Amino acid sequence: MEESTQTHSRELDRFLAEVESKAFRIAQIGLRNEQDALDAVQDAMLKLVRKYAQRPAQEWRPLFYRILENGIRDLQRHRTVRSRVMAWLPWNAETEDFEDPVKLAPDPAPGPVAQLQGQQAMALLDAALGELPARQRQAFLLRSFEGLDVERAAQVMGCSEGSVKTHHFRAVQTLRARLGDSWQ
Repeated sequence: MEESTQTHSRELDRFLAEVESKAFRIAQIGLRNEQDALDAVQDAMLKLVRKYAQRPAQEWRPLFYRILENGIRDLQRHRTVRSRVMAWLPWNAETEDFEDPVKLAPDPAPGPVAQLQGQQAMALLDAALGELPARQRQAFLLRSFEGLDVERAAQVMGCSEGSVKTHHFRAVQTLRARLGDSWQ
């Protein structure tokens, strides 16, 4: 059995060596680029070996050329899409400068000052929340932080909707008094 596998493997190696130059020429004509043609042939050979090596030798040729043609078509499609995208990117043909739009985009992250202010504000809010009565704190966190509606908050707290509204209102009033109107 092992000898049969080795024989099959040698046949596959011979087949690939036999079709290599023809396949490269076909890919080069289809893609008009030597590197892309090499990639297409290599990918086709790998796919044949990985998926169809156990098939009978007479099936390899049509399978290989079908895989190669599909690979060439995929690379052509990829080029078409890439050229459409590249047409919209800023390109100066005179100087052949390319400005990468990702590098030109502003950084959406807040700056160090804004981060520090945010951290300080959250620390103040955390301290003020700690001073609220438990039911007010729970109502505020469920409504304002978790985004629950009054009905769901009432279910969680095990009380009436009116009680949730009252506790939430009082928590907001207390927090506004301690932190200012910026926390509305």
